[in-house]
Amino acid sequence: MTHGDLAHGIGRSGQPWGRHLISLTAVVAMMLLALSNLIDVYGEPVAWAAAAVPATLIGTLIALAGTRPILRLWWQLVFLAFAQFIVGPVIAFNGTTTAHIVPGLETLSRGWEATFGSFKYLISITPPIGTADGSLMAVWTMGLWLTFLAGIFAIHGNAWLSLVSVPPLACAVAVCALLGTGTGWQRPICGTAFAIVLIVWLSWRLDLFEWGRWISSLIIAVLAAGLAFGGTLLVPQDRMVLRDRYNPPLNPYDYTSPLSGIRSYIKDHKKDVLLTVTDLPARTPVRLAVMDRFDGSVWNLSDSSEASDSSNYERVGTSIATSEKGYPFTATFTVNKGLADTWLPLAGAARSVDFKSNNDTFYYNADTDSAIIPAGTHEGLTYTETGIVPTKPSDKQINQAKASRISQPQAQEVPDSVSKLATSIAGGQASGGAAATALADTLKESGWFSHGLQGDYPSEAGHGNYRVNKLLAGTAMVGDSEQYASAMALMARELGLPSRVVMGFLPKDEDGSISDKRTKKETGNHTVTEFTGNDVTAWVEIKLQNLGWVAFYPTPKETKVPDENQNLTPPNPQTLVRQPPVPLTDPLRDKTQAKGQSSLAGADADADSTNLFWPKFWRVTRLVALYGSPVWLLLIVCGLILTVKALALARARRHGSPQTRVAAGWDAIHALAEQSGITATGTRRDQAQSIARQLNTDPQSFAQLGREADYATFSGKAVLSNQASAYWKSVDKVRKSMLAALPRFRRIRTRLSLKSVVILSGRRATVRKPKGSRTVRRTSKKGTTS
Repeated sequence: MTHGDLAHGIGRSGQPWGRHLISLTAVVAMMLLALSNLIDVYGEPVAWAAAAVPATLIGTLIALAGTRPILRLWWQLVFLAFAQFIVGPVIAFNGTTTAHIVPGLETLSRGWEATFGSFKYLISITPPIGTADGSLMAVWTMGLWLTFLAGIFAIHGNAWLSLVSVPPLACAVAVCALLGTGTGWQRPICGTAFAIVLIVWLSWRLDLFEWGRWISSLIIAVLAAGLAFGGTLLVPQDRMVLRDRYNPPLNPYDYTSPLSGIRSYIKDHKKDVLLTVTDLPARTPVRLAVMDRFDGSVWNLSDSSEASDSSNYERVGTSIATSEKGYPFTATFTVNKGLADTWLPLAGAARSVDFKSNNDTFYYNADTDSAIIPAGTHEGLTYTETGIVPTKPSDKQINQAKASRISQPQAQEVPDSVSKLATSIAGGQASGGAAATALADTLKESGWFSHGLQGDYPSEAGHGNYRVNKLLAGTAMVGDSEQYASAMALMARELGLPSRVVMGFLPKDEDGSISDKRTKKETGNHTVTEFTGNDVTAWVEIKLQNLGWVAFYPTPKETKVPDENQNLTPPNPQTLVRQPPVPLTDPLRDKTQAKGQSSLAGADADADSTNLFWPKFWRVTRLVALYGSPVWLLLIVCGLILTVKALALARARRHGSPQTRVAAGWDAIHALAEQSGITATGTRRDQAQSIARQLNTDPQSFAQLGREADYATFSGKAVLSNQASAYWKSVDKVRKSMLAALPRFRRIRTRLSLKSVVILSGRRATVRKPKGSRTVRRTSKKGTTS
């Protein structure tokens, strides 16, 4: 055997098992370093390790099984299928198994779906995503298949074929980077470690590593690692993450203002229990929606494109990242009849939301701590929230705090009365917190309360510019939380205070003040809070430095009901300039929804003639590409096999002397016969007869090519290069006829077989040289010749 000979079969190299284990250990280390990009995506290192480590180990074991001829290829595919569709689902959907080991029908079916859908889940959910909906199947699939592909070439007898292990490893790095996040200090370290392990392993594998110069090699490796790591810290990072370019299907502008329907809860369900919450801390508000965009008609939602302190509504997994400080809690919410809306009731800052059913998809805004459930809440909906109740600052802290500076959508068509009254009340305050407190206290003390329902003092609904102007500059300051919250938020904006309106449930007493008496204790240290339609309220939040968003409640006591004999005029009327009478031809009125938005019923607000074909086309294309990601893996495997075979065939066609190339041509025919399942042994004449007989074809062409190969090998006469080229043209024709004679499935299996690579690279005919020439063969690295 010469120095350049290839081994006969994957792993049949005569190399000790120790070399295989070293190569596979290096592959496992590099694969885990690549997959570590997904640790902060899952948010649970233990759960990530429970899927990534077994997947890579099983992939290496299946690759190692290829060293046994009886277990090669087809048995390896069986092992891969078992690991992918049985072992993987048991880990990803362990809660659906029997005794956490035996998979059920639900386990297998959900595992199959997650194999194709887990990749989309990773980019459509805001990290940390947890382990819900089989998300671990993504890291399991990549770890298993890419480790297997890298492993089978890492232990190949031909050291140079170890280079084929690099593409699967590089693919793992690239895919995990695209599915990962744009932050994380560990990425430069993992990338540098990956590169060092790869360089050292390949140098050792290709016998290029000079152990005698290990000191200089170590110095070079350390310097390279330091430069690479330092460069990543100095150069601004701009990573491409698919999640940042994924367009979520939810748009907050498609939803009408929730504040417009606040009075309907009080009118239709004043005493009905709409929401029951177990173990909610006493005096804790439950929010439904947060609005920071006023267009003159209604308060509505915005997103990160308009407000710096409002993020997008994004799908979240079992974990939600939050930096809020306060008191942790775990509460169970149950929706009752009457609460049917798209706003999901939540308290505080959520850290996780777990639905009892698996079909409830919701979108969470991490900056406003509010959520939307597109399917809508319904009677019997039950979910458990784990979160943080923010610490309430003291009055002294609020009065000393300055206003934060953030960008918000500019309020449109604000009445002059808002600015005049805000300036007269809080224009001289020393801090933003003191100004906000003055606004809330003045409205609460000077105003009167009325829902405007039957039997109440007259009070119009709405919170737009006309209704707010009537509240502040009219003959009577009468309204409910809808008007007072809108008025205070607009007044705060006029003073330069960041403000937003919150709508939700408050555990109120008869006066409308927050009370811990609404929280009832039950047996077993559990508490229950029942919220009725009368508890649906609006309040205001102001952003203060070092305190965050602070809640203010400007609505007067609900027992402060006016009558006709009382003075209901707004405070300090001498500072207000009365507005001229409203013209009858163009009256101001509150709109039911913002201009240009769509209602929940799906009616279009504005006609849009834009051609939507291409956006829909690219959206469908992206979905098909994402859902078809496991198909890419299968295509990559097939492509690698076909590439390796094509390279081996091209090398046999062009490498060596003309005599060697002719002999290799017959090897190509023999290889194709063996990979198609034909048994052909003995001399070339015997092989030709066996191939023709089992293919049921004319043996003449096979016999002729066999005689020509024998002549070139044993005659000792020189063969010209053009004769070898002509011989290979005949070989190509015969190979095509052999493939055409096979059934379709057998033909596909033949094309994907790696036996041809083994035969073409492992055999070299001994060519008799003409007299007078010498034949020298190198048999080992020690330099001995024969």
